[in-house]
Amino acid sequence: MTADATVPRRVHLAPSLLSCDFTRLGEELRTIQSADWAHVDVMDGQFVPNISFGLPILAAARRATTLFLDVHLMIDRPERYLRDFADAGADGLTVHVEATPHIHRAVQQIRELGKKAGVTLNPGTPLEAVRPVLADVDLVLVMSVNPGFGGQKFIPQSLDRIRTLRRWLDELGSPAELQVDGGVSPTNARAVVNAGATCLVAGSAVFGSDGAAAGLERLREALK
Repeated sequence: MTADATVPRRVHLAPSLLSCDFTRLGEELRTIQSADWAHVDVMDGQFVPNISFGLPILAAARRATTLFLDVHLMIDRPERYLRDFADAGADGLTVHVEATPHIHRAVQQIRELGKKAGVTLNPGTPLEAVRPVLADVDLVLVMSVNPGFGGQKFIPQSLDRIRTLRRWLDELGSPAELQVDGGVSPTNARAVVNAGATCLVAGSAVFGSDGAAAGLERLREALK
């Protein structure tokens, strides 16, 4: 285990639309306009045991906001739909190493579409699976829960995975964002950033009963 990061890094907050009220999508997006990104979780019911939303919702979100739309594709063979999601308004596309046998090709396709390319893996997948593409991506996502459902508890062992990836990226001199998604809240946000994360995805911790603006402010306060 390496020491936690001590170099100050810009931290992006990316509220997950999976937890928002879809009857008020445009309004919800306006309430998080002070965030850096909006995180869009696409699930197909096959790669993960849930179905969320797809191209029409992404296109509606694109019309409603100028935020960077960070699209996380939890779908089998994502390369089949990369152009469709790019055309619908994605600014960045993140794919799972487990979902395609051609991860290098998928990353290359995303880049060719003019989008930011991200790669991720499930908590039970060895980190070595992403190492071959680390030099080629703009973002590495650490899943700190098993993907498929919002509101899960943060897996504590994820901190070690964040530290390892932080070290690998620094050794490469890579400017890639190190994103963490799953159970992120004001109680653990500081530890996640100290471990080396530069982007925090939060759903239920932002879109709470008192509104997304208050949820974002709690995260910011936790990071001060």
